[in-house]
Amino acid sequence: MSSTDRLDLHRRRLMQSIGATFLSGAVAAPMVIKSREAFAADNNLIVVSWGGEYQRFTEEAYVKPFEKETGIRVTLVNTPDLAKVKAQVTTNNVEWDVFDAPGPMALAGSKNGYWEPLDPALFKGNELIAPMRPDAVPAWGSTGCICWDDKKFPDGNHPETFAQYFDFEKFPGPRTLRFRASETLEIALVADGVPPDRLYPLDVDRAFRSLARIKPHVSNWVEPTPQTASLLVSGQVNFTYTYATLAFQTQKTKETVRPSFKQNTFLYGYFTVLKNAPNKANAMKYLQFVLRPDRQAAFANADPGMTPSNRAAAQFLTPDARKWQPNPDNKLNISINDEWWADHFEELTVRFKEWVLS
Repeated sequence: MSSTDRLDLHRRRLMQSIGATFLSGAVAAPMVIKSREAFAADNNLIVVSWGGEYQRFTEEAYVKPFEKETGIRVTLVNTPDLAKVKAQVTTNNVEWDVFDAPGPMALAGSKNGYWEPLDPALFKGNELIAPMRPDAVPAWGSTGCICWDDKKFPDGNHPETFAQYFDFEKFPGPRTLRFRASETLEIALVADGVPPDRLYPLDVDRAFRSLARIKPHVSNWVEPTPQTASLLVSGQVNFTYTYATLAFQTQKTKETVRPSFKQNTFLYGYFTVLKNAPNKANAMKYLQFVLRPDRQAAFANADPGMTPSNRAAAQFLTPDARKWQPNPDNKLNISINDEWWADHFEELTVRFKEWVLS
């Protein structure tokens, strides 16, 4: 098969699995049609969240206390997928209730009308780290960072900024980037010299030119988030772009893993409720519960790499958890602009994944 044929095959598969759902409104995969009554029950709730340690902390900080307090049974489903949301909402075959997603995904869904409106009175008095939106409430903050094994790459032998991460001559060896356009395009532009406070609107073509330079040195375009850390631990990559939460957890079993806080990305996540969710009333109770300062602090104390979405949680944080919180005054940091991504998420998701596969 020629390179052109392979690219065409990649593109067809990509458009079938992602682009067709985004662009044509078609359901990307067959779904078993069930009545809404099959998904709804007085004491049920389905929450779409993330796996691994994140799920464990979600269960301990949110789900179990919520179930105990309300009697509502919560089922966690992995992993947030906007294409599946679209399929459910557009066919009025909604199975999920609460959706826990990064800002670009949540706001893209908002733009397309996938979420139920939220009553601001439910969250009155909460000191949120980002403005509440008509159909999305801040769920968490996450710090993206460069990581390395300090035993293999001690001081001076590892990158700490994104420009250094793209300097494969000074810091040779395989490395990772995410298999997603958001974050990755921002990192590429900053590595190419764009000041973090002048990123938006993104110069997308320049970002792809910057990525083209490093592409031969990216051994893994990572989709499952835990792999950003596991690839480093297993020695398959020299450096990785991961998250403070994973760096913290990884240090428990490999003490020499080190994150850089010299330059980071900062992302917001949001809780939303699917349009026509079968357990909407229970979903609203859940959001109100998990935004409480004590619940937000319980999550961050278990997983210090995550920033509570309720500022009032700070009083309940342990000293160890405070050490992992990002510095809001660091001018080198990249703050992901969810508003911009709401208008560009779908088209750039397709373009980026085609580019990686080409």
